[in-house]
Amino acid sequence: MNIKSLLLGSAAALAAVSGAQAADAIVAAEPEPMEYVRVCDAFGTGYFYIPGTETCLKIGGYVRFEMQLGQTSSGAGVYPLAGDDDYWDATGRVQLDVTAKSDTELGTLTSVASLRWNYGNNNAWTDNSNDVHINEAYIQLGGFKVGRFYNPWDKGLNGEQDAIASSVTTRMNSIGYFYTGDTFSAGVQVDELSRSDVFAGTPPVLVQSGGQEVGVEAIVSAKFGAVAFDLLGAYDFGAEEGAIRALASAAVGPGTLQAAVVWSSGFGEDWRQAYYDEGEWALAASYAFKVNDKLTITPGGTYVWNTEVDPDGDWTGDDAWRAGVTVDYKIVEGFTAKTTVDYNENAVTEYWRGFVRLDRTF
Repeated sequence: MNIKSLLLGSAAALAAVSGAQAADAIVAAEPEPMEYVRVCDAFGTGYFYIPGTETCLKIGGYVRFEMQLGQTSSGAGVYPLAGDDDYWDATGRVQLDVTAKSDTELGTLTSVASLRWNYGNNNAWTDNSNDVHINEAYIQLGGFKVGRFYNPWDKGLNGEQDAIASSVTTRMNSIGYFYTGDTFSAGVQVDELSRSDVFAGTPPVLVQSGGQEVGVEAIVSAKFGAVAFDLLGAYDFGAEEGAIRALASAAVGPGTLQAAVVWSSGFGEDWRQAYYDEGEWALAASYAFKVNDKLTITPGGTYVWNTEVDPDGDWTGDDAWRAGVTVDYKIVEGFTAKTTVDYNENAVTEYWRGFVRLDRTF
């Protein structure tokens, strides 16, 4: 065997070995592509796409600590009675809001789930307790809206001194349609009005049966530069009474001036009406003075005529009024403080009340 043959044989052997190794080689698999959460800016800040969908989700809410002080409660309720000079109450709240939005061929599809957790005695003389309830739960497609949501009567004046809505509720199960334009908006909704049985005497005897009734609301709003105006009307078919409210807002100097007037046809012969039951007429005003980017001071007040009712449900009796001031301060971004105090006088008594509130929003 010559050298040439030896070299050719060695080369062939190396090629065979290399081919065998190549056939047995392990190839690493390509990594699966990861789907990161994407920001959704189609509906404002705070939204993100739910992975794998075109639905945008926003999670928000707030945590609150509040201390109520004065001669009566700052909230609704019958306890403590006005004139309780030693009244104070610390309460806490958590609210969680989940909003989902998506574009459809019929308009924007929206759902809102808002839950509240409250802790504190807040107008009760028992031990502190927790309660959890649905704040809002509704579905909206375009202008069509159905579920439990704040109705137009919930809109108030700046500050905490206005009394221009029902003391019963401003959230009901409702069906409505709302049109929103740049300068003109309008809406109408039908409300389910649930009323409880009424018992009296010892032993208790049913004197009035509850049940389901119906109410209707309609609102027209307009904006003219720095001036905004609302006209709202509602009718309670169960009480056979209604109410009308006009509200105006305008930028004046370094702040915002607001005023509202309310008229109520009556309390209702069998049931108090759902929309306004404070009195026959009410006039309220406030001025939110913006001192700087952090501090706003808002004096305001409400005067109510004929705050009592006769046996037929017609308005009569003495007037009532409230006046005070609210101070809002932004401590840092997402953390605010609110302090309010007001003096009240009605047919029964006179008293002062207020609260200090801390809110951490997210």
